[in-house]
Amino acid sequence: MTLFVGVDVGGTTTTISVGDEQRNVLRVGEQFPTCSEDGPATTTGNIVDQIAQTLDQLGHHPNEVRSIALATPGPATLDGVLLQTPNLDPQQWDRCPIRVKLEEAFASLASNVPVTYVGDGQAAALGEYAARTGNIQWSEISFPPDSQPTEISSLFMVAVGTGFGGGEVRDGVTIRGEKGRAGHAGHLMLPADAFRFEHDQQLKVGNAYCTTESAVSLTALTHQLGYRLSLDTWRDHSLNSVAGTMKDKAKRLRELAADGDALALQLFDDQARAMGISLLMINYIGDYDLLVIGGGVCDLTSDLRDRYLQTAKQAYLHHALDGFRDSVKIKFSICGDHASVIGALYHAYGTN
Repeated sequence: MTLFVGVDVGGTTTTISVGDEQRNVLRVGEQFPTCSEDGPATTTGNIVDQIAQTLDQLGHHPNEVRSIALATPGPATLDGVLLQTPNLDPQQWDRCPIRVKLEEAFASLASNVPVTYVGDGQAAALGEYAARTGNIQWSEISFPPDSQPTEISSLFMVAVGTGFGGGEVRDGVTIRGEKGRAGHAGHLMLPADAFRFEHDQQLKVGNAYCTTESAVSLTALTHQLGYRLSLDTWRDHSLNSVAGTMKDKAKRLRELAADGDALALQLFDDQARAMGISLLMINYIGDYDLLVIGGGVCDLTSDLRDRYLQTAKQAYLHHALDGFRDSVKIKFSICGDHASVIGALYHAYGTN
């Protein structure tokens, strides 16, 4: 059997996927530690070991693999040379040719297996596109009633996590840019009214303040939560008596919001409004068939997802030119946290 492999490397964990020649996803593996602090050789070695174990579990051999596609956080070159990637220690990873290193490491198992590269935000958009159009089949994908496989010419996907990533697909092709850096939507500049408090504007991400990532991300939630808990309004909030870092407390906000906690709901409403403005700016440039929200916010409860989406759409429409108000389509990802690894697998088929 001819097999294809997708690899999604994160700063903390890595995931692999395996598909057959008919573009059926055979397995999406469990996340395993990236071990980035141990350096590229350890990380690529762990990836190769995980691929071998997964293939063995499926009853297959590395010699059956035709190609591998690798997705990592950026920025990086088109050929997968990392460039001061924030989620990977620059002392060990800056200028690391990770695509080449993985290709060399896999050669210990099977010869002449090419490894291609794509940014993780770009891969997420490609995975979402492939799933929504039926170009890849995975039994774990659950299609909402209004999201059955359909023809899509273009989409832009954003992914909310520790940071804020993005990627574009147009006519079935991932838009990577002249040097592979396309899709960095997290560094778009937002207007002042996207932030409730002046304090919220003072989070510097990369080399700028008032960016999408400084408004919509776990990093942003942590910054915003710390300030709100210091206000008289929230001094008696339960999180002020909970042990742990502010980041730990921010990770509890989804649970609190599901229980109707006023502070948690306020924070998610603020992020949803900033999301809507960001999606409008993205759509001004690309005029997409579909705008997709992915990442951690996909794990909100159904009611909270509806609230988040409605708030984002209201902000989008409030700021939009009349010509951009008709038939705006903003939806949550149907691939969730697996969009990047599904996109990497789809990339391995040679679609780009």
